[in-house]
Amino acid sequence: MATTLTMMSGHDAADGGGGGSQISPTSLFSSSSSTSSSPPSLHPGKEQQAAGVGILLQIMMLVLSFVLGHVLRRHKFYYLPEASASLLIGLTVGALANISDTETSIRSWFNFHEEFFFLFLLPPIIFQSGFSLQPKPFFSNFGAIVTFAILGTFISSVVTGVLVYLGGLMFLMYKLPFVECLMFGALISATDPVTVLSIFQELGTDMNLYALVFGESVLNDAMAISLYRTMSLARSHVSSGQNFFMVVVRFLETFVGSMSAGVGVGFISALLFKYAGLDIDNLQNLECCLFVLFPYFSYMLAEGLGLSGIVSILFTGIVMKHYGYSNLSENSQRFVSAFFHLISSLAETFIFIYMGFDIAMEQHSWSHVGFIFFSIIFIGVARAANVFSCAYMVNLVRPSHRHIPINHQKALWYSGLRGAMAFALALQSVHDLPEGHGQTIFTATTAIVVLTVLLIGGSTGTMLEALQVVGEGHESPLDVDEVSFSVYRL
Repeated sequence: MATTLTMMSGHDAADGGGGGSQISPTSLFSSSSSTSSSPPSLHPGKEQQAAGVGILLQIMMLVLSFVLGHVLRRHKFYYLPEASASLLIGLTVGALANISDTETSIRSWFNFHEEFFFLFLLPPIIFQSGFSLQPKPFFSNFGAIVTFAILGTFISSVVTGVLVYLGGLMFLMYKLPFVECLMFGALISATDPVTVLSIFQELGTDMNLYALVFGESVLNDAMAISLYRTMSLARSHVSSGQNFFMVVVRFLETFVGSMSAGVGVGFISALLFKYAGLDIDNLQNLECCLFVLFPYFSYMLAEGLGLSGIVSILFTGIVMKHYGYSNLSENSQRFVSAFFHLISSLAETFIFIYMGFDIAMEQHSWSHVGFIFFSIIFIGVARAANVFSCAYMVNLVRPSHRHIPINHQKALWYSGLRGAMAFALALQSVHDLPEGHGQTIFTATTAIVVLTVLLIGGSTGTMLEALQVVGEGHESPLDVDEVSFSVYRL
């Protein structure tokens, strides 16, 4: 899954000259979706009943998703991955609720609240990804990952924006102003290959390919958000020359600061568990509680400093696994491994249900089908420009035995799904842009998310076999005893 919105610091807005106060990352979005309305005031008993029904429906969908996912995996049916099945369940239930006379008070429980998504659902998924990831393939490909995340995302955003603008000039699609086309290019460049990565793990793909796809998906969200904010500032008649020049500098500043915060918190926790003597029997509950709290402390610390909580908690997970985990008692090790695996699986599944339900409930503008059709083509072209140009540059500086092979490049191109990150940014564009423009971008993004998750996600197994990047000889990028199907971007 994108992944993410909370990546860039609030001083982006301050640089625009509008105001000097810092904007919190999650304040980028309103607290509810664009079409949601406040439910009418109800009697406290009725309101509690509506809340119970809403939560019951969510639990029922979660149970159905897990059972269906288990059946699909057991029968090795890769044409409908677990994430795609969860999205379909959300879409189906949302469509039924939309055509029925379901009470507004119940339907309001399914509105896409971005704060809930970024502050509660996303952190455990990212932490589990770092906690279960072997550091060697990730850091051995770190230069390539940063190249794809920074330069590649910039290329993808600009190419998409320019092609959409030219398509409007040629009357192939709905015409948008140039800056708004660049905003669309930025938001749609955020990748979320959760479906692809889960199948990578099941089929046993190459660990370097996995590290490239995973690393790019985590880090490119920061660049996508920075670009989106820069275009938004430029649209507001702020001098954009400096913004374009500083966007990469801001990204690097945020990334280094976030990584430092995450590594620092990870090492502090490791020292605490090593010297505090918490591994005795009567203190194991305290030991587990502290281990669970440190990742959220890292995430919220970065957010409070205007940095990236996602990057911070990712590196906290890597450091805590390899320096703090061994200092826990055996019982605590078993507990925290199972706990983070469990909570990340719940959060990932709920995200796709949550998004599918909200997609079905939102109002869409389907009058510009050409915009959707050509946008899909242009995104594929931009993704190709991103992957193959960056891979060429990486191969220029790598020794021949470490080149990114062409079949890995094709797999990278194919795995550029769009998910919750692009959906949330598109939802924000409804507020940022004129009504018709924002609604057109939101509808196009919704269609792209659904198509890529269902179609590309469903054909990933066939693609991997055709490119010959799977097999028993490939080493898993994750710890054998901690394989998790929960990897997001955001």
